[in-house]
Formats: sequence, C-alpha cells, structure tokens
Amino acid sequence: MRQIFIAVFMLFTAVMAFGQHTIKGKVLDENGNALVGATVLILNNHQVQTSAKDGSFYFEKLKGENFNLKVSYTGYDAIKLKVSVDSDVIVKLTQKSNLLGEITVTSLRATDKSPVAYTNLDKETLSKTNLGQDIPYLLAQTPSFVASSDAGTGIGYTNFRIRGTDASRINVTINGIPYNDPDEQGAYWVDIPDFTTSVESVQVQRGVGTSTNGAGAFGANINLQTDNYARKPSAELSLSGGSFNTLKESVKASSGLINGHWAIDTRLSSVKSDGYIDRGWVDMKSYFVQAGYYAENTTVKFLTFGGKEQTYHAWDGIDSYALPKLEYPRTYNPCGYMGKDANGNPLYYKNQTDNYLQTNYQLLVAHVFSPELSLNAGLHYTRGDGYYEEYKRDAVLKTYGLKSFRLNGSVIDYTDLVRQKKMGNDFAGSIFSFNYKKDKLNAQFGGALNNYWGNHWGEVIWVKNYTENLLPNSEYYRSSVSKWDGNLYLKANYELSTKLNVYADLQYRRVTYKLQGTNDEWNDAISAMQVLDVNKKFNFFNPKAGLFYRPNDKNDFFGSVAIAHREPTRTNYTDGTASTWPTHETLYDTELGYKFHNSVLSVGANAYFMYYHNQLVLTGKINDIGEALTENIPTSYRSGIELLGSVKPFDFLRWDVTATLSHNRIVDFVETVNVVDENWNPTGQSVTNLYHSTPIAFTPDLLANSMITFTKGDFEAALQSIYVGKQYVDNTGLAERRLPDYLVNNLRLSYSLPVKGIRELNFTVLVNNLFNKMYLSNAWSAPTISADPANPVYDKNSPVNNYFGCYPQAGINFLAGVSVKF
Repeated sequence: MRQIFIAVFMLFTAVMAFGQHTIKGKVLDENGNALVGATVLILNNHQVQTSAKDGSFYFEKLKGENFNLKVSYTGYDAIKLKVSVDSDVIVKLTQKSNLLGEITVTSLRATDKSPVAYTNLDKETLSKTNLGQDIPYLLAQTPSFVASSDAGTGIGYTNFRIRGTDASRINVTINGIPYNDPDEQGAYWVDIPDFTTSVESVQVQRGVGTSTNGAGAFGANINLQTDNYARKPSAELSLSGGSFNTLKESVKASSGLINGHWAIDTRLSSVKSDGYIDRGWVDMKSYFVQAGYYAENTTVKFLTFGGKEQTYHAWDGIDSYALPKLEYPRTYNPCGYMGKDANGNPLYYKNQTDNYLQTNYQLLVAHVFSPELSLNAGLHYTRGDGYYEEYKRDAVLKTYGLKSFRLNGSVIDYTDLVRQKKMGNDFAGSIFSFNYKKDKLNAQFGGALNNYWGNHWGEVIWVKNYTENLLPNSEYYRSSVSKWDGNLYLKANYELSTKLNVYADLQYRRVTYKLQGTNDEWNDAISAMQVLDVNKKFNFFNPKAGLFYRPNDKNDFFGSVAIAHREPTRTNYTDGTASTWPTHETLYDTELGYKFHNSVLSVGANAYFMYYHNQLVLTGKINDIGEALTENIPTSYRSGIELLGSVKPFDFLRWDVTATLSHNRIVDFVETVNVVDENWNPTGQSVTNLYHSTPIAFTPDLLANSMITFTKGDFEAALQSIYVGKQYVDNTGLAERRLPDYLVNNLRLSYSLPVKGIRELNFTVLVNNLFNKMYLSNAWSAPTISADPANPVYDKNSPVNNYFGCYPQAGINFLAGVSVKF
C-alpha cells in the first residue's frame, strides 16, 4: 500500500510539474564583469528579477516554451531578446554614451526596491493615446487620479487631483528641474502643448514620495524625462483630428549621432480645438529642441522648449442652483457675456481670452567618475509673459482707479469696461546630484537653488461711454514677487540582506517669499486697492524612512513613514487679508504595500494614512479668474487602500485594473456663509456653522480604472473604463452640495502597417466617452444667505442659497490620428 501511495504521489508531482519550465542566466558588461542589480523583465507576463552579486537571475514555474526578456541597467543600453526555456542565457549590455537621462532618473525616481507607491509610464504607453489631449488625461490610467477639463475635452486648461490633492500641491519636475509655477505652485500644461511627444518616460509617485526639487509634494510627485537622442537620423510626422474641429499637427526630426558624439533633436507642434463648451476654443503652438555632446563618461545637453497659447475663458462653469440639474444647456458658457442686442440675442466679447508665452531653457551635464560614482547637474531659466483680457459688466469705476463722469446729466459711478490682468515672470536656478552605487549601498546627495521674480499688474483698456478728454489711468494695481527656494537631500538604500532593504531620505528646504505692492481687490477701509506686504521665511525638515522586503521572486512588501511641509501660494495671500493669511501645512504620511506576481497574474495593494496639520483644503470656491481657493484646516486626514491588478490569461489578452477605496475627513469644520444684498454684494454679516467629521471636498471614496487590451499581430484594441465616485463640492458633507458619480468608457483601436522604406506607419482611433455619458467632472460652490431687512438677525437656521457652477464634459467624441516614422 505504501509503495502504491508513493507511486501515485510521484505521478501526481510529475503531472503538476509538466509544462512548468525555468529561465536562468547572467547579466554581464562588455568585459564580462557581472552587473549586480540589473532588472530582468519577462515581457510576456511582467515577472521581474534583479540580478545577484554574480549577475545571475532565475525564473521558475513558467508555462510556455518561448519568452521575451527585457534587460536594463543604469548607464547601459537596455536590450530585448527572445529566449527558450530550460537553457542558460548570457546577456551582455553595452554602456551608454547618453548617460544623462539614466543618471537623472536615479537621482529623483523610485526604484523597484524603494518603499514608495509609484507607477511608471514609458514612451510607448504614452504615445498610444497622444492625439492632442493634455498630459493629465494621459495619466488618468494611474491609480487615485482624477482629471477634469474646463472646455470639456481634455484640451486646453485641464486640472487633476491625486488622492484628492489638487495640482498646486503636486510636485512636477522635467529632467529633475522644477516645472511648477513657484508663485501659484501649479503646473500649467497649456503652456507646453503636445509636450508628451517629447517625453521618454513618466513616473508618478503617490504620497510624499522621494525627495525632489521645487515645490513641496503633498499628494504626489510627477517626474518627466525628455527624449533620449536618436542614434540614427530619423523623422516623424503625425496628424490627428476629430470632434469639435480638433486638429493636432506635429513634426520631429533628429540628426542621429554625428561623428560619434553630437546629436540634435527637434519638434514643432500645433494644437487647435473649438472645445465642447461654447467658445471654449484653444489655439496652441509649441517647440522642443535639444542639442547634445555624448562621450563615454560625459554628457552635455542643452534643451529649449516652450509654447504659445490663446484660449477662450471657460472657467466660470455653468450656473446652476441645484446639482446635478443644470439651469442652462450643457455647453453654455457665461464668460464674456456683454448683454443683449436690440433683438434680445446675447452678445459675447470675442477677445475674452487667456494669452501666454513661455520659453524654457535647460543646460544639463552628467559625468561618470567611476562605475560607483556619477554626477548630474543642471542650470535652467524660464521666461513667461501673458495676460487675461475680460469684459466686465457694471464695474465700479473707483475700484479701477477711475473717476466718475457725467453722461446726459447723470453721474456715472459704474459702467462696462475691458480690463487686462498682466504678468511677466522669470525663474532660474540650478540642481545637482551625486550618485553612488556599490555592493549593498545605493545613495544620492543632491539639491537645488532656485529664484523666481516677477510682476503682476492690471490695466483698463476701454470704458463704455467714458467722456473724459484724457484716456483713463489704465494701470490700477501692481505687485512684485520674489521667491528663493533651496533644498539639500541625502538618500540611501542599503541591502541588509538579499531579501531586506532599508531606506532613509533626509531633506532640508528653505523658502523666502516676498510679495509687495497693491492687489486687484478694492479696500473700502482705506478707499484704495488692497495693500500687499508679505515677507515670509520657511525652514522645512522633511525626513523619510522605510523598509523593502522581497522574500522571493513573486512577493514584495514595503512600509514607509514620511513628514512633509509646504508653504502657501500667492492666491492664499491675495484672496485673503493680513488677518486671514494662511500658515504652512504639515503632512505625516504612512504607507504599506504588497505585490504578488507570477507568469499570469500580478496583484498589489498600497494602504496609506495621511494625517495633516493645517492642511490647505479646497473650499469649493473660486476667484474671479477661476483659481480654486483653499483654507487652513487644523486637523484632517486621508486614508485608503489602492488595489492594483493585472492578468494575462492568453498572449493576446491582458486586463489591468486599479481601484482606490478611501476615507477622508476633516475633524472639525467651520463654514462661514456670507449675507448678501439683492445685488449679491456682501453686507458684512455672516453665519458660521460647525460640522464634525466631514468628508474632504473633491475626494471620492471610490475610484476605479480598468483597461482590457486585445492584441493580434499589428492590431490592438483597448477598452478603458474610468469610475469616479460621488464627491462633495465643499467640506460640509451636505448631500445637496455633491457631484454625482460617473462611469466613462473610452475605446482605442490602433494598427501598425508595415510599409517598405518606412520605419513605422501607425493608425489610431479614439472613441472617448463611448456610451455618451452626460457627466460633471468639477464644480464650484458659493452658498449665501439673502439679506432680509424685516428680519436682520441671521443664524444657522437662515435659508441658504446653494449657488453652483458646474463643468460638463463632452459626450461621445472621436479622435483619429496617423503617424509616419522614417
């Protein structure tokens, strides 16, 4: 009986093992030396290994006969190769002459053994949907990400939030150089349209992330790396167009490597669209040029890129007295309204526009001193000039520095006028990072010093019925700003054992901020424009620590704690008074993560708890140029779990899915509701309401994203589904101030046609909002109480006007594109 049992057991074991194979091998350099820590990825199933001290790697229990590997190592050219199972593989990597990109990535990005929640997107992934929409819409496939568009199409002014945190508190770098506007701290993609075409890769880190340069990260870091040089002469033409007269044109050209050391790469782009919202048109142009010297151990690269944009205002949204009911057609745009003509038809000011020109310059240097030590450094300068032009109805003349005048025997104190709010700014600085990697230690020491200076001023260029002989005193406010921002950081990732890594990251950041002059707001107390006199200094210490544990090639665990600080923005000062100016905010971030992966399935979970002191939370209100307003909240938190999964049951089919379940609360929230007269002007009276444990505005409890991809030869079809749960417009948690949830599906079809003499010929069709969902992605709230002269006592029982503006997004719409690569 015992022998029969043993025989059955052996037979069962053999059956179970049938069809399961291994791949093993070594990663070496050109001289046959082992490369430790090289990344070996099986493209068929996304299993990943890191090479050991002798350069070896080992995959087991593989189902199939042939697999495609991608092997990469910092400072070396990555290669792809097809291997058969049950054989030894020797992989030799060639050292790069273009080290700049790899070194910069090492300086700021998380690696596969960093205790950080992050997502990487490569050029191939980004290019699949790059038909004109802005970068936030291309990043919408990453976890906890919500994108919105003023014009309803994802082209022009777009905004986004990660884990409920708005874009002004998310750090963005390009080649390690800060891109956030230092004053307002947002990243304005409209200023560099079609920049995705010149991007090699993107990493989105959620939470505090690793230390970086520039604005403090309070919800995420987004690190963009621009194109590497093309080794051979090449050119690319792309053209796409579709609904709402959208048209994107782009041309790229590369010299290839000249005399083994020099290369020039260029791009020109144009993006136009009428927008879904009435008059929500955009007209944007951009360029990108890089010229570099590439030697064995040194790279010097000069880049310049920028754009010129003109967009019609669509920031007011649609007036609505109840959500989700709209009082006007979905495409209605109140911006630029001038009144009605003699026949009762509405008139709109044709030049109600935002105009901006931005140019960026970067000089980047990378040098390898030894296989263990390298340096990257950079200088940068950005110049920006622009203005808003607006038609203002029934404007009070004195608030624009204008005198009253007489017309037909009457004194005119207010009338229609056209104003321009202008700005000119400069941003310059330097970055550096020393990168050390040997045996068990991987460390970086770096920092940056940046200076921002600029002016804001306003001019009146036209006044209705103005009868004075002299032109009006056109300039009615002016302020200047100066901001210095410096930081130093030291990061280290140490291998305690073959399975356990410990990580530490220390950063010191100092900010000085001066804002002086007059604001664009009238102060009745002094009968003049509001005086600005801000002089603040901030010293922040931002420590981070974590553990990464990889017990085997299928399981990863990590845990980290971090503290981050962030200073207020210009808007926080200009939309308040000295008595209400905000203070800096502090975040205590705890992250736990797990990932499992095998030949078919990859699943993971990231749990987070983000506890804030004085968090600057979105209030739901906007100012007169559409900027979202925030206020300090003493105690609040964001907590949740991010679930990630990927399954590939067949070679031709893949399903990727993410979901975020979160609980986000303000411990005690005090709402102030202003009392207004019949003209909606504040009377100076207000009512305060206290709420306990209320949800944080614009932070849905549930987010989900699904991508099902079918591939057959050169054809690919993908269905993306985005679900955004209910979200509150302000911080009261009242049901009548809540945006409804929505589910949007996008279909992509692409085909690569082989043509002799052409490197690639690609066709792509995007069907956005496939099932024509009528949804709202964003809103603002302005609750008020109407003055009642008969009963001038107001309290929490007074009836509130729940006044809203909503931002409808386009129904089903199409984009189609073709690209030719030579």
